Amino acid sequence: MDTIKTYIEMLKEYKWQIALPAVAGLLLTTFLIFSQPAKSDQTGLTDFPQTEQTSSSSELVEETSTEVSEEPSQLVVDVKGAVTEPGIYYLDAGSRVNDAVEAAGGLTSQADPKSINLAQKLSDEAVVYVASKDENISVLASMTTSSAMSQEEKNTSLVNLNTATEADLQTISGIGAKRATDIIAYREANGGFKSVDDLNNVSGIGDKTMESIRPYVTVE
Repeated sequence: MDTIKTYIEMLKEYKWQIALPAVAGLLLTTFLIFSQPAKSDQTGLTDFPQTEQTSSSSELVEETSTEVSEEPSQLVVDVKGAVTEPGIYYLDAGSRVNDAVEAAGGLTSQADPKSINLAQKLSDEAVVYVASKDENISVLASMTTSSAMSQEEKNTSLVNLNTATEADLQTISGIGAKRATDIIAYREANGGFKSVDDLNNVSGIGDKTMESIRPYVTVE
């Protein structure tokens, strides 16, 4: 009994010293328990914006890459010559020469349909020129192809005025059977052509015809 009384007296005397650590431990335990969900929520909120930001950055890079690889959706072409309304026209990508001619009101009565390739695909900044009937100009697309050839290819494809047959000469636009005969007759009478300019001396070949023939002939 004396021992029990002694313990009771000690508890009464040191109750604050004993109670304070106990209360502190209880508060600490409670704080740790309730702080775990909050920490988890905070981590979740932090991760979500990072994922969304990464996804947005990837989408931005993909959209930018797509925009760079896209081709122009519109072409700007200059239509000249024997058309109803020459001028600058805006056409859809993939348009043909025929579309440009129609946009310009079509061919005039003086236009030479053989001077253009209506099926040729247009490129941005292209020039479409429709020649008149009296110009005797061959398809411009062929001239463009010829200008893109190497010098060796050009020389090979040119008709030699000093060796060409009537059939060879008639492959050139603007030279028919009568004119081919006249060219050969002049060649035989004058010992051959000294230069392409000698064609001006052939009967029936004027300045316009001369300029349309010049890109396709040579003298060797």
